[in-house]
Amino acid sequence: MHLRTTGPLDAPVLLFIHGGGMAGWMWNAQITHFEQRYRILVPDLPGHDRSSDEDYTTSAAVVESLAEELRRLPSGTDVTVIGFSLGAQIAIELAATHADLVTRVVVVSALTQGAPLPGLVDWIVGATAPLARMPWFARIQAKSLFVPDELLDDYLRTSAALTKESLVALTRANAVFRTPESWREFPGRALLLAGDKEPRALLRGMPQLHADLPGSEWEVHADTGHGLPLAHPAWFNTRVDDWITRPSY
Repeated sequence: MHLRTTGPLDAPVLLFIHGGGMAGWMWNAQITHFEQRYRILVPDLPGHDRSSDEDYTTSAAVVESLAEELRRLPSGTDVTVIGFSLGAQIAIELAATHADLVTRVVVVSALTQGAPLPGLVDWIVGATAPLARMPWFARIQAKSLFVPDELLDDYLRTSAALTKESLVALTRANAVFRTPESWREFPGRALLLAGDKEPRALLRGMPQLHADLPGSEWEVHADTGHGLPLAHPAWFNTRVDDWITRPSY
């Protein structure tokens, strides 16, 4: 799995995990904002862009790979994990199952209650997978995710390289995800963010994620669909920056 790294070696760590069908480039605005003060880790998940030679299999496998990367850091390193969509599910599972490696977590637009009939989801995605490689369809998808013009070529390249097998696997992983019971025991801080125009299933599930971890913060951004970090990068950067640096009591 390709891992981009930047920033001071001895600084606190930010691990950014992208959504399905995207890649590490979705965090370019965040990298620019944070890289002078933080050590930045940005993977391309299996099947995506610079990791397209490795099919996506399960999110659990990705979690273990990322945990291995965090274990390579000096003991006691301050680590904030930030994930969007599929990456947010991975961030939840990483924090819940490897709490010793994660100081705090930012969960952006995670589907946490799963989708009905995952087998039907597999069939639909498998049947429509060729569309993802068609530029006209990818452009429609990019617009719905608020991909800016300067990142459109990156999105089209990533979509074209995503295999049917990876697309089915990551879509199924997203559809069957359930919040781990150990999320309730996560000792670190958590910030939960979403747009008010996200899918209804997502907006039903994230308040429960907040309720399961009462010390977490939950905020809905007005007039925003599925793509908050790309739609409002300046707001997102400031919100996350202020939250990370705010003293915990």
